[in-house]
Amino acid sequence: MKFIKKDILVILIICTILSCKDSSEKVKTGKSTNENTSTTTDSNKQVHRRGFHKSLPWKNFNFDISATGEGSIQQLEIQSYGLKNDNKKITEEIEGIVTNAEIEDLNSDGFPEILIYITSAGSGSYGNVIGYSVNNGKSLSEIYFPPVSGNSKANKGYMGHDKFNIVEKNLTQTFKTYNVADKNSNPTGNIRQIQYKLTDGESSRKFVVDNIKEYPAQ
Repeated sequence: MKFIKKDILVILIICTILSCKDSSEKVKTGKSTNENTSTTTDSNKQVHRRGFHKSLPWKNFNFDISATGEGSIQQLEIQSYGLKNDNKKITEEIEGIVTNAEIEDLNSDGFPEILIYITSAGSGSYGNVIGYSVNNGKSLSEIYFPPVSGNSKANKGYMGHDKFNIVEKNLTQTFKTYNVADKNSNPTGNIRQIQYKLTDGESSRKFVVDNIKEYPAQ
């Protein structure tokens, strides 16, 4: 009888050891799964960080425009190909997101300009333009774009929500205007379109207001 009780005790001890070992392996397996999930999440996060990419070809040139980042601060990169002297990547920090990029020979000198349209974060969604001009096929130089706030005729009733595009070799900026009592989400004014032309400044090319038109909002 003593031997039987001893055998039963041994069996119980062995079962307890095996049960603890199995639980330990399950814990380890769970930890590994969590790490893999985290890695997968991080990988997806990296993919999500690339907010914008567009290739702009022009004859023998090509320009890759990309923007990455999280939140309102983005990293803008412009990689040129085919320039004679300088194809070094241009990198700058911008506030807002890139919504589009276009290429066109705005001053009819045989070489293109690259325009990148940016919208700020927040309810205002104020627009901005970053532009670069090709200098005789050799290098890029930045173009100055004037803020709407500096033009008393253009900024009346202006509260952002801009749209930019190139029309017949001119840059246009379009937005709805706001009346005094309007909420940010519901402008009731006219549609205003500002037309800019590219000119040569003292140190660099710049956009200047060429024409301002207004249309009734439909």
